Amino acid sequence: MNDIHIQGVHEAYFVPTVNFVAATGKCEISGESYLEETTKFYAPLLTWIKEYTETVKGPLNFDFKLSYFNTSSSKCLVDILDMLKKYQQSGGEVSVNWYYEDSDEELEEVEDFIMETGLQINKIPME
Repeated sequence: MNDIHIQGVHEAYFVPTVNFVAATGKCEISGESYLEETTKFYAPLLTWIKEYTETVKGPLNFDFKLSYFNTSSSKCLVDILDMLKKYQQSGGEVSVNWYYEDSDEELEEVEDFIMETGLQINKIPME
């Protein structure tokens, strides 16, 4: 199984940095996610998670370090969290850390993700 490494870009649209490592199950999405074709960008990430949970079946440790994401990115992030919740419910080991800037609005968004997915998410302030 291949790793995914995408270097973030800030141009007309903002592409987040992505690092998914199959050997360790360590996954990180960071930066800003404001894309024109959001679903197309996130589709390979969802495919990777599906393949990992069906073949590798190891622990997954997700770190979200997003300083900004738009509404369409939010939907894709919920899809990722839903997949992680299903994997956890089937016996998979899952840890999710959400790093946030000190803003009530961001914390509300994380709380919405928790409510929507039922997944335990560790909220960690960014330094």
